[in-house]
Amino acid sequence: MHIESKFNLQIPAIKSLRQTAIACALLASAGIQAQTVPSAHQSQDAWQLGVVLDAGATSRALALGARNKGLQLGHSDLSASGPVGPYFKAQLTGVAETHDDKLETSLEEAWLETTSLPLGLQMRAGRFASQVGYQNAQHPHADDFVERPLLYRALLGGHWSDDGLRLNWTVPSAQYLMFGMEAFRGKRLVAEAANAPGQLGAVAWVAKLGDDFNRDNSWQLGLSHIRNRREAALETYHAEDEHEDHESEAAHEDHAHHGAQFSGGKTWMLDATWKWSPNGNNRQEQLKLGLETAITTDLNRFASSRDRHQAHALSAVWRFNPSWEVGARTDWLKVSKPHGDHFDAAQMREHAVMVVYKPTHMQSVRVQYTTQRDVKGFEAPAKNALQLQYVLAFGAHGAHPF
Repeated sequence: MHIESKFNLQIPAIKSLRQTAIACALLASAGIQAQTVPSAHQSQDAWQLGVVLDAGATSRALALGARNKGLQLGHSDLSASGPVGPYFKAQLTGVAETHDDKLETSLEEAWLETTSLPLGLQMRAGRFASQVGYQNAQHPHADDFVERPLLYRALLGGHWSDDGLRLNWTVPSAQYLMFGMEAFRGKRLVAEAANAPGQLGAVAWVAKLGDDFNRDNSWQLGLSHIRNRREAALETYHAEDEHEDHESEAAHEDHAHHGAQFSGGKTWMLDATWKWSPNGNNRQEQLKLGLETAITTDLNRFASSRDRHQAHALSAVWRFNPSWEVGARTDWLKVSKPHGDHFDAAQMREHAVMVVYKPTHMQSVRVQYTTQRDVKGFEAPAKNALQLQYVLAFGAHGAHPF
């Protein structure tokens, strides 16, 4: 789900990102529309400001979920983007969200990117979201469902952004073909490591291929590989502390967005997306089908070839009216939980259905029902959870990928 307003704001230098974010959030929550005064100097060369407010409520927190029971602030952000001289552009994104019933703020993006390299090359440096998979590169409030699939919540901490470098090459061909390489510190993927790999903690390779079947149908395939050099801190396990350990696990699983809950040395991800819209007019009607799958191996120094994490997600979203969408998603997750020098098998299935009403391009109201079944090794799964989400956006926001 992407919401983009039709106006831009020219802004002066930001002295306090936090103060500006708070002020814009107050304006958004009060329902005050930003007013702009046309200017002869206003152009694409100006820096632009965008604000998104994500508010929600849930009847019960999901295992591995990012949202607590009750009212909370979701992934709300303030973004400023624009040119830096004739050869670069930059973006800053500050995020505010509720965690453990407290409002937390963080700097999610702060990157500099080239705009005029030859041969279809592009470089980015700073803090940014990895482009692995289909959804990770986009902000969570732009998703089709309230919570991301188990694949992202378990293996990537929900939304993996990190400090590093990126080099992309878009091949000049009739089809869309892109190859990318990213090198990260990796601390935002695995916060506590048993080893000290240095500044280079994770490397990701990405390939994406897409094209149109005809005027009505289009598709995209993606293949990603993550080489994680940061081995997660080894867990010391004692039988007499089993109950206490499980309580600690449950508390951590509820907030996996603070880092990957389950990690390993090698992760392969495959994503496939197909879109249908009559005559290519997706604003009136669109059917989108998506499949994502991931396998993680080399879990730690004690792992055998049989110890691995697997996750799969299948979704369908139908926009049957410019203002209405319905969708369904099913997820499978199987992991090997480390306990000292051995592993315990755990699994979970999650099914979700949603309906969303978009009265304007700036707003959306989503109702979602989620159930978690066939659970083994996870504490307090949500057999029935009802979630309500309201997203309000204004200002400039970059378009999201296919």
